[in-house]
Parts: sequence; structure tokens; C-alpha cells
Amino acid sequence: MTTQYIVKDGIAIITLDNPPVNGLGHTTRSGIVAGIAKANSDSQVTAIVLTGTPRAFSGGADIREFNTPSATAAPNLLEVIQTVEDSSKPVVAAVAGLALGGGNELSLGCHYRVAAKGALIGLPEVKLGLIPGAGGTQRAPRLLGMSVALDLITSGDPREAESLTGYADQITEGDVIEAACVFAKNLKRGDHPKVSAMEVKAESMPGGADAFFAAARTQVKKMAKGLQAPMSCVDAVQASITQSFAEGMKTERSIFMSLLEGTESKAMRHFFFAERNAAKIPGLPEKVALRPIKSAAVIGAGTMGGGIAMNFVNVGIPVTLLETTQAALDKGLAIIRKNYQANVDKGTLKPEVMAQRLADITPTLLYADLAQADIVIEAVFEDMKVKQQVFSQLDAVMKPGAILASNTSTLDVDVIASFTKRPQDVIGLHFFSPANIMKLLEVVRGKVTADDVLVTTMALAKTIKKVGVVSGVCDGFIGNRMIEHYGRQAAFMVEEGAAPEQVDQALEQFGMAMGPFRMSDLAGLDVGWYIRKRRYIDKPTLRYAKWLDVLCEQGRFGQKTQAGIYRYEPGNRTALPDPIVTDILEKYRTDANIVPRSIDPKEMLERCIFALVNEGARLLEEGIALRASDIDVVYLMGYGFPRGVGGPMFYADTVGLDYVIKRMAYFASNAHADPEFWAPAPLLVRLATQGGKFN
Repeated sequence: MTTQYIVKDGIAIITLDNPPVNGLGHTTRSGIVAGIAKANSDSQVTAIVLTGTPRAFSGGADIREFNTPSATAAPNLLEVIQTVEDSSKPVVAAVAGLALGGGNELSLGCHYRVAAKGALIGLPEVKLGLIPGAGGTQRAPRLLGMSVALDLITSGDPREAESLTGYADQITEGDVIEAACVFAKNLKRGDHPKVSAMEVKAESMPGGADAFFAAARTQVKKMAKGLQAPMSCVDAVQASITQSFAEGMKTERSIFMSLLEGTESKAMRHFFFAERNAAKIPGLPEKVALRPIKSAAVIGAGTMGGGIAMNFVNVGIPVTLLETTQAALDKGLAIIRKNYQANVDKGTLKPEVMAQRLADITPTLLYADLAQADIVIEAVFEDMKVKQQVFSQLDAVMKPGAILASNTSTLDVDVIASFTKRPQDVIGLHFFSPANIMKLLEVVRGKVTADDVLVTTMALAKTIKKVGVVSGVCDGFIGNRMIEHYGRQAAFMVEEGAAPEQVDQALEQFGMAMGPFRMSDLAGLDVGWYIRKRRYIDKPTLRYAKWLDVLCEQGRFGQKTQAGIYRYEPGNRTALPDPIVTDILEKYRTDANIVPRSIDPKEMLERCIFALVNEGARLLEEGIALRASDIDVVYLMGYGFPRGVGGPMFYADTVGLDYVIKRMAYFASNAHADPEFWAPAPLLVRLATQGGKFN
């Protein structure tokens, strides 16, 4: 049973009991309907309390039923809420923990709400490319007021119950069920008239409804970044004042079903499950004991090292921070302090919390001071000789059982592990910059990395609020190995005649957070130059467009030098086309006997994206990536890929793998192309032939 029913002093208490968050699965929905009917037929019952657990009233739909017949089997959620509203006896929701999505809509359908202080109330459907589909867009505006409801629905972010005027009839700091029962008992004396959300009038809007919603659409459009669902939320909410409740419900349902069948929602739901599946590692023993992580050490107090240290102290894990000079250490600590102070100034961090986090960082110049840390992460220069020096010293000083991690973004973790006498304790932890903000963490498993080291670091990723994705060892791992070919194709198209800003525009219109050249300028052109110079030796047959080398040879390294592929004004990060670069490109093409051609934006987009897809297929064949969905998580969380598209591998599934192969053949026919590069990976061919998909 996923619901419990008892009667106490004339109050029927229906308790949702479907761990972990009382998802509204079919048996739970059926239990609610049966409980309401039972209470209404019992003459001893005067009122009904509908509740959950201290952890959750309800987190909404039961994700275990997604894409199964049970998800829509009668009674569906709309029918459950209608049953609650139609109850002849008042129904009081006792809300603690969280009430999200359909769980919140269920609470809104109750006649009254008693909420525990701090209970989180939200309608996060927009984050799945949907709108609330069980009355949320119609009831929330009537109860909370138009502005608050619109913010709750279009952002998808939860709010504490006490901050939502109109949501709760009572806020309690005590036992919420007990408070709700007392509240329900008082109802029989007529102290509180029965009020349904559909009967509460919407607030008046300054300037009138037309002006209000015009302004709302402008604001939401900026936030939506090309996504359809946030704008559809506005349409549905507006129906709550332009239509009757019944008509508004029909409008909401029509919009919901249209979005449900659309590519955007399918892509965002794909990501929802992909993020959760990334934590599942096949082939491990059923139970692996975790190594305790109560303290950490970080080597390097630069931008990356400082950001990594912040992740640990943010969750109460003290860090010893090592640098080679006092000046470098002082500079790193100053940057960390500045980052925290910015949050204090914004009001998102309390000064005393900042003080505690800074106190949890112990600076040092001595390797011996790291000896007792449970995990150490090096964030030094990306050079194998430097890594060898660091890991040789770590091997000598770190306690037995300590995890030795490298933040390398491209180098061979197995070679790094060989610098120690404990390669089983070595793992790659590739943080993304800025490390204190970006949620992606590539967890690179070496050929002898111990199972408990892998499982511990994946659990640690969750502790420090990262999404860990397991990668095997190869040059660049998942993300950087793929992005190299994306960047190569972008550079080749400029070589062939496109302007850098045209390529960037094509990718940004697709939804990428930044085009490849703006991204390169931000990261620093010298970073890519260093990698290319290594490639010229390691992989002499791999071709690059060398106009980027010409820029670097002239000291144009991007934003850091105010000149790269673009130019930058002092104190301004806006990328401005530079006539000097235009001249450099014209001379470069002339010297290389390249006649520039006009390139269609569709080709610009597909050459870059399908280069990612083909390399992703090779990673899957080689076992570097465990799942196609893992690749999508890497690109959505680490490389600015648009969520409404679902990641490169999901995008390929959407357009059709046979289409991808057809376009790759076309790109291979280009006079300047490398036909071998555009040869489709065997996995891609096999899936396309079988009519299959990556995901």
C-alpha cells in the first residue's frame, strides 16, 4: 500500500507512503481517491487531512512510471484533484518537506493548506520542457497572485511556503499533521468557510493585464534562451484571467499535451534521466565500501585550484591548499576571498559563513602538510613532466589509502598513476572552469583504479554538488576529445571563407551558450596552441587550420590580451570583429592558395555538431564513454549545449542517424575536406542500418 488511512477524533487522515518522495504513482493516486470516498461515506468523519512524510508531501509524478501505461491509468492526477475538490467534507493538505509539480497541484486542489515552516513549494515542470498540467497554471494565480505565480511557474524554482502569501492558511513550526487536524476540527464550527482555488479572484495588475503580460513575455523571453516552454507558461497563466476556470483548464491541458509531444520536452526529459543514469556504473560489485573523505588537499592555488578548494569548504570539508611560493599562495587566497565577498555583497552568503569557509582553508608551501588528507587533487600546469614531479612527491608523503587525483583535462591518467607505487589509488577528476560554479565533473578511471576509489569519488562528486560522469582513459577523455574536432571544423570553415562571427552566430542561433571562437577567446588561444603543438609531434597526420597559430604567434591570446580571434575593449568582454584578423585571414588564404567560398549556416552548424556525434560514436565503441546519454550530460553541463536539444547524441537521434551519415558524405566531398575524418564510425553505420538510435 502506498497510502495509509486512519480516523482520529473524527478526522480522516490519508497519508501518502510511496518512498522516497511520495511520487504520485497509480497505486498512490488510487489510494487517495479511495480514501476520500471512504471518509465521505463515514458519518463519524467531519473533515479530511491529506498528508505525506516530514521529507515530502509529494514530489509529483512517480518517475518510475514514466513511459509506462501506469503513468496515465485512471485515476489520473486531474481526476484525483477533481475528487478532492468535489469532496463534500473539507480536505486540508498538511504539507511538510516539499510539494513539487503534481504534488503541489494536489495541495492546491485541497480546500485548505497547513504548511510546515520551510516547506518547499514549486512547479518545476518548465525544467522538463512542460507547463504544469493538472491545474497549476490556473489555481496558483488565483491563490498566490499573478506576479508570484508567474515567477514560480516560469522559473521552476521552489519557494518556502511562508514566503508565498495566499498558499497556506496556516504556517506551523510544530507537527504539521497535528496542526492540520486541529485546523480541520475547527472547521466544523464554521470558523473557516470552504474556499476552492477556483473561487479566488486574481489580483489586479498595475497598468492592466495587457501591459503586465507584454512585460512578462519580454522578461521571460530573455530568460528562456530560445526555449518554448517558458513562453507557453505565460500563455497558460494568462488564460487564468481571460477565461473561466473550466476553459482555462482546457487551455492548460492543450498546451501541456502539445509540449509533451514536442522535441524540446523529449530532449529535456532525456536529460533528466541521463543525469541520474550517469551515477550508475556497470560491472562493479554490488556493495563497495566507501573510503572516508573528511579532509582534502589541493595543489595549486590558481583559478582552477582555488575553485576546486571552494567546492570542498562549501560543504564543510576542510582543505589544505599548497603552492610553490608565498606570493602565488597569497594571490590565490585573495581570489577565493573576492569570490566569496561577491556572494556576500549580493546577499546570497552570510558573512559568518564566508568566515568559516575561509577558516577551513589551510595554506601551505610544504608537501608534508598534506600527508593526512583523505584525498589530494593536483591542479598544476598541463605538462606531463610537471605532473610527474607532483605525483612522485605525493607518493612519498600521502598516508596509505589516500586518493590521489589529477585535474588533467587531456593527459594520460595511467601514465600519471605510473609515477606512484600505488596506481590503484590514482584517478582523474577533471573539473570544469570556473570550478566553483560548473557542475560537471569527469571522473577518469584508470586501468588499475580501485573500485572503491571510483565509487568514493562518484559519491564525493554528489557531496560537493557536482554531476560525475565516468570516462575511460584517452587523450581529452569524453568532452575535450570531442570538442577538438568541433573546433577543427569551425576553424576549417574560416579557412575556406567564412568569417569567425558567422560561424559563432550559426552555433549560437542553434542554442549553444557560446560559439566556438568566442569560447576559444574566453578560454585563451594559448591553451589550444599548446595542445596543437603537442599534436604536431604526437599525431603528425592530424590536420589543423593553422591561421589560429598565426594569431598566437602575434601574441593574440583572446580576452586576456584584449585581442584574439576578436578584439576587446578594456573592461568589456564583448567580442568585436577585428579588421586586423580579416587581413590576416585574407593573407593566409592567399598564401595557401585557397579561394574563399560562401558557406551556408546549415553547413556551419552540422559540420560542427556531426563532428561531435561521429567522435562520440567512436568513444562508445572504445568503451571510453559508458552510455550515449553520458556524452549528452557532459555536453549539456560542461560545454553549453542547448538543453532543448538534449545533447549531441540525442540530437543525432532526433534528426535521424541515416541523415547524419548522408550529410557526412556530403562534407567529405568538399575539396578541402579530410575524407577519412568524415568516414562514419562503425557504430553509427550499424545503428543507422538497423533503424536504431544512440539512446
